[in-house]
Amino acid sequence: MSAVAAIASVELRRFLRDKSNIFFVFVFPLVLILLLGSQFGAGSGQARVAIAGPGSALAQALTAELESAGIEVTATGADAARADLSRGRTDVGLFLDDADGRAYDAGQPAQLDVVMAPQSSGQAVLQQVRTAVQAVGLDRSQLAALTGAGVPGGQAGAALAQAAEQVTVPTVQVVDTDDVVQDFQGLGKFDLGASQQLLLFVFLSSLTGAATLIQARRFGVIGRVMSAPVSSGQVVAGQALGRFAIAFVQGGFIMVGTALLFGVDWGSLWLSALVLVLFCAVSAAAAMMVGAVMDNDTAASGVGVGGGLVLGGLGGCMVPPEFFPATLAAVSYATPHRWAYDALADIQRHGGTLADILPQLGVLAGMAAALLLLGAWLLRRSLGRAL
Repeated sequence: MSAVAAIASVELRRFLRDKSNIFFVFVFPLVLILLLGSQFGAGSGQARVAIAGPGSALAQALTAELESAGIEVTATGADAARADLSRGRTDVGLFLDDADGRAYDAGQPAQLDVVMAPQSSGQAVLQQVRTAVQAVGLDRSQLAALTGAGVPGGQAGAALAQAAEQVTVPTVQVVDTDDVVQDFQGLGKFDLGASQQLLLFVFLSSLTGAATLIQARRFGVIGRVMSAPVSSGQVVAGQALGRFAIAFVQGGFIMVGTALLFGVDWGSLWLSALVLVLFCAVSAAAAMMVGAVMDNDTAASGVGVGGGLVLGGLGGCMVPPEFFPATLAAVSYATPHRWAYDALADIQRHGGTLADILPQLGVLAGMAAALLLLGAWLLRRSLGRAL
């Protein structure tokens, strides 16, 4: 096992020492996620409002009115509310202070600071917030009118509540029958792009990294390793572990980086990490196959880029597979990307458990096992082939 770990460690260090990998493997995916999320990212179908400020009767009244309209309300601090607005995790922010609360308690006008998020849904939610503020102001004006006429405060409040119960307010029920809209509920601005680019770049970098395996064969690195008391099986296992380590380091970096920089919600971290591990195993096996079959590292890089982009696009890493026609959606299940995409979608959007994603995990594990066996066999044969 020490020989296997040493070979894997050498492969990982060789990969990290390539200066071009610092940008294309670590920086470029995060930049692309930022650009895609900024341009095309959108929140879920649930309207969300953040109320920032001290607890007061005004905040409670606004919260109750907004929640009665079906809006998700979050009480938070001013800095957290601004961060959520910038990341698209809330649609409108209401900023209250002590003066607003005192003015409301005294029945006087209050000046509320409202900030709308840049996404398209913000305008519609802003109108709902205005309606809620007007309703709260109307209730307060009615109460002030009764108390001004000499009605005690307790009796005035009870009379208004009784009158509200006796009046039937017309309602409109909207039934969403669009399955696509329901599939994307619960997503933040960068969540979809992060999961897509994670799968795309892990697989793409693994395939293009197969060139280092060809170079190791061509420059005699593997031959010198086998001159030591190291079997061909250990070389194959070390190369497979090295490919896996490269893929997992990149995937883990993307997950951690997007969570810290863009607030991406990966759901259950251990389940998302389990999906990443199996997908990295598939990527490592595919890289071994390319590195064992081809003898030219330049051609292998071209095949890796082309094959990675085609398989990634077909698996839903560029356009969400929910938008695919039925035939293309069925074909996409021939790629590991689609199975990993579905597993991450269940975890991120619907709080999926291990039982929910077992089918996807089983398929990924089967693909990884089959490709690793085939890749190991091809690599073992390639060790004796002249370059």
